[in-house]
Amino acid sequence: MQLLHTLYQVGGDLMGLTWDGADAGFNDGNSYALKTGDGIVLIDCGCGDTLDQVFANMRYWGLDPADIRHCLLTHAHYDHAGAAHLLSAQGIELIAHTETAAAVARGDERCCGYLYHKVFKPVRVDRTVADGDAIELCRQRFDVLHLPGHSMGCTAYVTRIEGKRIVFSGDVIGTLGFGDFGWSGSIDFDKAQYIASLRRFAKIDTDIMLPGHGMPYFHQPRRRVEAVLNEALMQWR
Repeated sequence: MQLLHTLYQVGGDLMGLTWDGADAGFNDGNSYALKTGDGIVLIDCGCGDTLDQVFANMRYWGLDPADIRHCLLTHAHYDHAGAAHLLSAQGIELIAHTETAAAVARGDERCCGYLYHKVFKPVRVDRTVADGDAIELCRQRFDVLHLPGHSMGCTAYVTRIEGKRIVFSGDVIGTLGFGDFGWSGSIDFDKAQYIASLRRFAKIDTDIMLPGHGMPYFHQPRRRVEAVLNEALMQWR
């Protein structure tokens, strides 16, 4: 699904782009592909069982999976990072926050394979990032926002495309229509950390927010973050 001239959503079962056996489910998180003159940057990669579908979607929109140079992981959960070992085997650089990198390297309960009745295959991340870092991938700058709570490694990535400020928010924000927050059943879920992250995120203006599940937000995403913060303050204090 083309979002901007060079930006595509290429996976996500809640949007019907991929399918892992559950209709309109949460088995396969959203994956995004940014095409640049120096290759493709992938943001999240899905559960692994749908990678062929992700690649088929890319080819449909004229993107060659062989051009993928980097994959940014928003967090370690199976539905977002389960395919990471497959990408690594193809020589694609994996990039993640240090907390996420530690989780996927062990493939332990922080990756939540138990939720899907599957085993997360461990993989080594090639490059770790920390909050406040600015990294350049395929001559495209990404700013790193560590927003723990849903998991301790939850990370958003901010970049600018066609003059628009874009944030890939992972599961920091719940999908509209399916609650306000990311899933609370993970081993390292933390309400206090989550509220602190929402308070920080609610001060950041972006033009487009691309979540880990469900619909992209093309109109004043900060309003959605503020609404979620409001719900967190009412429900969790």
